[in-house]
Amino acid sequence: MSDSLERISGGVRDPRWHDSAAKHVTGQAIYIDDIPAPEGLLHAYLGLSERAHAKILSVDLVPVRDAPGVVCVLTGQDIPGHNDVSPTGKHDDPVFAEGAVKFHGQPIFAVVAETREQARRAAALAKVEYEDLPAAIDVASAREAKLDFVTEPLTLARGDARAAIESAPRRLKGSLEMGGQDHFYLEGQIAMAIPGEDEDVLVHVSTQHPSEVQHMVGHVLGIPSNAVTVEIRRMGGAFGGKETQANLFAAVAALAAKKLGRAVKIRPDRDDDMVATGKRHDFVVDYEVGFDDDGRILGVDFTFAGRCGFSADLSGPVTDRALFHCDNCYFYPDVRAVSEPWRTHTVSNTAFRGFGGPQGMLGAERVIDEVAFAVGKDPLEIRKLNFYGTGDGRVTTPYHQDVEDNVIHRIVEELEADAGYAKRRDAIRAFNAKNPIIKRGLALTPVKFGISFTATHYNQAGALVHIYTDGSVHLNHGGTEMGQGLYMKVAQVVAEEFQIDVERIKITATTTAKVPNTSATAASSGSDLNGMAARNAALAIKERLIAFATEEYGVPKEQVVFLPNRVRIGNQELPFPDFIKAAYMARVSLSATGFYKTPKIHWDRSKGTGRPFYYFAYGAAMAEVSVDTLTGEYRVERVDILHESGKSLNPALDLGQVEGGFIQGMGWLTTEELWWDDQGRLRTHAPSTYKIPLASDRPRVFNVKLADWAENREDTIHKSKAVGEPPFMLAMCVLHALSDAVASVADHERCPRLDAPATPERVLAAIDALRASE
Repeated sequence: MSDSLERISGGVRDPRWHDSAAKHVTGQAIYIDDIPAPEGLLHAYLGLSERAHAKILSVDLVPVRDAPGVVCVLTGQDIPGHNDVSPTGKHDDPVFAEGAVKFHGQPIFAVVAETREQARRAAALAKVEYEDLPAAIDVASAREAKLDFVTEPLTLARGDARAAIESAPRRLKGSLEMGGQDHFYLEGQIAMAIPGEDEDVLVHVSTQHPSEVQHMVGHVLGIPSNAVTVEIRRMGGAFGGKETQANLFAAVAALAAKKLGRAVKIRPDRDDDMVATGKRHDFVVDYEVGFDDDGRILGVDFTFAGRCGFSADLSGPVTDRALFHCDNCYFYPDVRAVSEPWRTHTVSNTAFRGFGGPQGMLGAERVIDEVAFAVGKDPLEIRKLNFYGTGDGRVTTPYHQDVEDNVIHRIVEELEADAGYAKRRDAIRAFNAKNPIIKRGLALTPVKFGISFTATHYNQAGALVHIYTDGSVHLNHGGTEMGQGLYMKVAQVVAEEFQIDVERIKITATTTAKVPNTSATAASSGSDLNGMAARNAALAIKERLIAFATEEYGVPKEQVVFLPNRVRIGNQELPFPDFIKAAYMARVSLSATGFYKTPKIHWDRSKGTGRPFYYFAYGAAMAEVSVDTLTGEYRVERVDILHESGKSLNPALDLGQVEGGFIQGMGWLTTEELWWDDQGRLRTHAPSTYKIPLASDRPRVFNVKLADWAENREDTIHKSKAVGEPPFMLAMCVLHALSDAVASVADHERCPRLDAPATPERVLAAIDALRASE
């Protein structure tokens, strides 16, 4: 086999399975609750508030302390450092509430006992007296009560939206409500802390952001970050729910461990996990749009009001990103978009896959539907009419970044043709004419998602690579593995650089003791950042090895070539392990750190201008649904997806992300409904009342394809593109297909204004409203 055809096992673009796949399906993957219990392990449990907003008049913890097995009870007074785990430095997110509670389920104390069951039962024995205060549970009540914002709002503007709307031939306004979403990870929040000598503490915690947990634990204990080591090998799902929410559990475990000198684990029940941790922000979107008789948008004005909860958490960047994506794939000649991050007496909402982007896009797609109904055209025609251009001046976003890599036209055209949009539209029209009860709907929606942290300083990563004398490689970096396959992708990058089989690379747990000051594994940036950092570390070692070979063997640099599992030096070849052993004997350093920071990006929030995103990821999806107009029940008959991930690092993993992201997005828009009662109690707090998609809910026909022609024009890792979050928004096609089916009961004369989640009850209500207005 020639050099050009010979390939290593598991290099870049090889569709390799997840590195833990076999362990996942055989139950051998080690999660935190599977780590063998250290000697003397204790268990902590949280005591939660039973009011949404109230003064704490008294807390009687004597029954808790007297309960069997209880070792101690912790309150805010037991914290030696700061009673705060706020990720933004606003100091508004206490570990334990003191003086007042601000949402139902807020931690007031923690009990530590010999067993978890003892701690759980003891926590229920506390006697707390409250003085109830007025509670605002949603955006409407927050507006009525004139509560404040949890963080500074953002305004994006270009041109004069008001003048454009008022001068437009046609105009309309409306409102869209969309619900939140619980992360519903398979592995819930969990942390185990092991005390060390002096101030040291080791924390095993299920987190996407080890460095932030490290900082928060030090902050709570009043010790420097260098005394705290945070380690995580894998998470059983996260989706953003473990970016900041893990801080609380890690802090409680570490606080108890250092106080008692024994290892402490904390793992809440699913109910308490859902009640006490943040979720996707639900939004109310008010919009006004001006357009011409063809359906071309001339001006648009958005207000995105989010239920943020009692504290800031990540609501600032989440509501910012909603505005960044209020355009989706569409050019607005004049635009204004404003965020309203409302404080409410509910759990503080947080990061979730897409980070506000899905909510922004949903607002854009509602406007497109409204315009299509107003001018009596197919929504797909209006979508294509309003797409960003490719050099015609229609390229500037509301935040003044130009769209330079636009491929949405080709994506949509290919999907439209391959999935037979026109023929199926005709077939559905004929079907609906003959069927008075069951109605079908069809929709094709596009996605343009910006890739990078909008907080520019987070766009950096580090890595550590060792080569041992037997030719085996040790790889560590700041990214975390939550099931998405990041560890395998980064290992493939290193394997490609050294031209060794990926099996030679040991992927080690993420730990703050090896790579410091890491960013969260979020914003779809894990592979981009950590892949580049690991590659740079490998390149540093390669440069030393090449320099050694040129000196030792007397050949020019260009005659030192890394081939699959061997190195050619002049006219001889050495197996990779032999070459490494020779380099070691010559005292060549075989270890290197790597660092990467994303180029070109900058953002001035005060001005609402800049280049917050390095590039955009694109995709499109088409859904066909059937709706029973007597009950509102429906079925997703078929979905076709074309998504681009650049030159994919691993097509198998990327396909999995597209499929999984779509189903999770479909759950957000159809079945997953969060519901608080008028006392601020979350009633959908368990699998019995909160409905994620089941295997039976998947589309009957599910065709997913990666655009193999796509390539990232920017200098990303091997020209790949992020694929973690963008596919989530592909599921918008299901909501709009349902809307299309609902609209058919009134001959598509009026926009159904179907809100999300489009539960059967909400679908039926929309059908009844259309029929009543005839």
